[in-house]
Formats: sequence, C-alpha cells, structure tokens
Amino acid sequence: MLRIFPLAEAQSFITRKTIRLAAAEQVVAPILEAVRNRGDEAVLEYARKFDRLEGDSLTVSTAKSRVSPEFRSALETATKNIREYAELQLPRETWVEFPDGRRLGYIVRPLESMGAYIPAGRYPLPSTLLMTVIPAQVAGVGTICVTSPHPSAEILAAAQFLGVDNIFRIGGAQAIAALAFGTATIPKVDRIVGPGNIYVAAAKKLLAGEVGIDFVAGPTEIVIIADDADPRYIAADMLAQAEHDVEASAILLTTSRTLAERVALEVSRQLGLLPTAAVACEAIRDNSAVILCPSLDAAVEASNRLAPEHMSIYDESLLPKIRHAGSVFIGPNSPEAAGDYATGPNHVLPTSGAARIRGGLSSADFVKLISVQELTSSGLRQLAPAITTLARAEGLEGHARSVEVRLGAEVRLGK
Repeated sequence: MLRIFPLAEAQSFITRKTIRLAAAEQVVAPILEAVRNRGDEAVLEYARKFDRLEGDSLTVSTAKSRVSPEFRSALETATKNIREYAELQLPRETWVEFPDGRRLGYIVRPLESMGAYIPAGRYPLPSTLLMTVIPAQVAGVGTICVTSPHPSAEILAAAQFLGVDNIFRIGGAQAIAALAFGTATIPKVDRIVGPGNIYVAAAKKLLAGEVGIDFVAGPTEIVIIADDADPRYIAADMLAQAEHDVEASAILLTTSRTLAERVALEVSRQLGLLPTAAVACEAIRDNSAVILCPSLDAAVEASNRLAPEHMSIYDESLLPKIRHAGSVFIGPNSPEAAGDYATGPNHVLPTSGAARIRGGLSSADFVKLISVQELTSSGLRQLAPAITTLARAEGLEGHARSVEVRLGAEVRLGK
C-alpha cells in the first residue's frame, strides 16, 4: 500500500500542493458578513445549523468537566513543559548605549486579547488548547477566548486547569468571524490562532489584516530522513501522522531500499492493528510514499523544497543543512507524538510550505516589540548630515528642518 519511488519519479510528492481555498472562500464569505452585520443573531443561526447547538447560549461552563486522575496528571506535566518552553521563547526588553550618542532598544508589550480555535470534530484536541493558550498566558495577554464546536470533557478540563473562562461552543467560519469582529457575547480579539478545517482556514485568510492570525493551515504532514533505523519506529510515526486526516501526508526519504521495503511492510502490518485505520489507510494510499534518494544530501534538499510541518531526522549531523521545517525531531527516541503533547515546543505549526517563512506558534506571537530611541545632542549632530541629505533626496524638506532647528541652523529656516 505504501508506494516506493526513486526520487526522480516522485516529483508529485516533492512539489508542494496548492491549498485550494477559492471554493471555501465563496462559502464562508457570506457567513463572515452576516456575523459582521448581525452579531450574535447570525452566530447562533450558524451554530445551530452547522454545530448542532441547542438553546440560546453560546457560552460553556467548565464546572462539570470530570476527567480521570491520569488525565489531570498528564495536564500538569504537559502544561509545565509547554510553559517552560514558551518562557524560553519570550523576547526580553533590551537596551544598548552606543558611543556615538544613540541609546536604542525595544520594549515588549503583550497583545490585549487572543482567540484560540480548538478543533473538536473527529478528534477533540485538548492538547491544542494547551498549545494555544499557554504561550498567550506567558506573554501576558489579558483576555483569552476559546471557541470549539463540540468541547469534550477533556477540552473543558484543560480550560479549567488553565483558568480560562471565556469558552464558546461555536466552530467553523462563524467562530472565526465572531472573534474577529466581536459580538455582544464574544469579545473582539487581536489575534486568532489554532488549526481547523478548510472553512476555518478560508475564514482566517479572508480576515487576515482585520485580525492577526497565525497562518493558513493545510493538511498535516511529516517528512522522515533515515538510512538506518528501526522500521517499526518509522512506520509508527508515519501512521501517527496519517491518522489525523485522509489528506495527511507521511513521507520517508531514504538511501536504503532495504529500509524502504521493511517500512512499507511494517506500515501494512501496523495498519491492520490500528483503530483509526479507516482514516490512516486513505492518507497512506493517496498522499504518502517512501522516496529513494541517491544521497542524504539529496534527501535533505528534497525536504527543504517541501518545507514540512514536521521533520524527523535520525542523523543529527543533518541538522545544519535543514533550512525549512516547522519543528525538527532528532533521533530514535523523539517521536513526533511527543511534541504533539508534552515535550514543550508548540504543535501549532506551519503547513503547506509556510515553514519557508516562519516557525511554529510561540509566546512571541502574542507580544509586540516596540522600538525605542534616544539621542544625545552630540549624537544628533553626528547623524544630522546623513538625515538631512536623505530627507532632501526624498523631497521632504520639513524632515531636514526638524533636525536643523535643534542644531541652530537658522539659515535653513529662512532667517
């Protein structure tokens, strides 16, 4: 079932698939405008239609969220590690005084509000609530909102554990619109983050600019590079990705035909034992492959062309050559699933080639770095020739004079 190709014949897997959002955008555009114009009334209308909402309340209470002690313990472990990593990523206020009279730096200020979209369709994802909310908390965001079409007990327990009170039982484009515009019930937010289906992605794309977003997400994906590894591990990692969605992609790049064949056999064997095989089977059959490469360097270059969401390498010496990836997992004891839940780095990652331009979600996404500058009198005097020359080259005489007036250049002011 898992196909094996030489690199020269695998261009359909190496060439990035385009996310086709045009049709989804046409579907969601009227929903966005309805929510913009009619607020809660429209949100309720679509929530009843698409989310099977009953009653008139969009809010959800966490008071009745009952979970096992094991789940609560897992929350504690994951939260601790995610918070530690988010604190590591948070930019710190910085100042530098230069000898020429410039005092420069930046201050760090959090966004005032954020919204987290938490999927809860085939697989409710409490881990995504942790990954989206904790970095915002570390950044100091004041208002945190969570939307989820069908929040499970585990999602509600995670929200309660983190002290999140603004939870709304809505999904799809109507949830994105409500967070972007604000309604009588749902606060308007500065940034919306979290994965979703194609309609969520289309809504985020259309509203980017009116509200901050993380990225427009496509199907999840993993690329593995190995020439000598346990085929059971590789097969398990490929299936872990494949079970997310029928559009998911799992690709092994290897120089070893023996490993390729053993992995293909192992994927078939493990599929027969996997409860989520109905989904994983389609993803493996339609979007996944083993690609035989002439060298590890060729494998790395193929991976860099894909810029995958998840990148697994069994040889750490390859790391300096990796230019584009959402998150990298090194060695046989670092399964991608560990990063999904508990190691600490974020699992909200760029897909569909977006790893070429940014990394995963972090606490830095929820702060602004505001530049600050101060000049001494001598510092301004030293810079004046450069400033006034550039200003006049652009025809902006007022800019030049605003410097010269401080230096007593009365002639330039017409005196």
